[in-house]
Amino acid sequence: MSQIRVLALSGSLRRDSFNTRLLHFAEEIAPLGTVFDHFEGLGDIPHFNEDREHPAPAPVADLRARVRTADAVLIATPEYNSSYPGSLKNALDWLSRADDNGLTLPGKPTAILGASPGLLGTVRAQLALRQVLHKLDANVVRQPEFLLFNAHQQFGEKGLAKDSPAAQLLGTVLGGLVDLVQQDRLAV
Repeated sequence: MSQIRVLALSGSLRRDSFNTRLLHFAEEIAPLGTVFDHFEGLGDIPHFNEDREHPAPAPVADLRARVRTADAVLIATPEYNSSYPGSLKNALDWLSRADDNGLTLPGKPTAILGASPGLLGTVRAQLALRQVLHKLDANVVRQPEFLLFNAHQQFGEKGLAKDSPAAQLLGTVLGGLVDLVQQDRLAV
């Protein structure tokens, strides 16, 4: 199997974000041959404005290029007010628009994760995010869903344990993402 390139996108702008930590942990346990590209420019993307679409602002062009070159996208979202953050929605609004190279997300293998200190994890944020990704025609891993609740306790000082139930479930999600990439490659 050739290398699989995953664009990791954290929906949190917070420096010590559980979701950013979750993406780095996912990279540690990902199947052999999986390479991660962590997009850290979410806070640099300007508010979507049709008047500024062409040419796209540099951070938007960078995100689009990185999505295009990735074999898959892995999104980790916090939950704010029963949904996902506006900064992530803004990025998806930009990605929903075609540029000279067309659209970026249709058919793109995508998986959703989420970590929260709350008892429900990010269940509502992920539901809302799935709805938008469905509209954008991304090929989203359906099952299992990964919701890290009580993230502050589960991460602890040393991070998630690689033998924890959460790590095992995350590994299953990553395996599902790799399966979607392989199916995508076979279809070509």
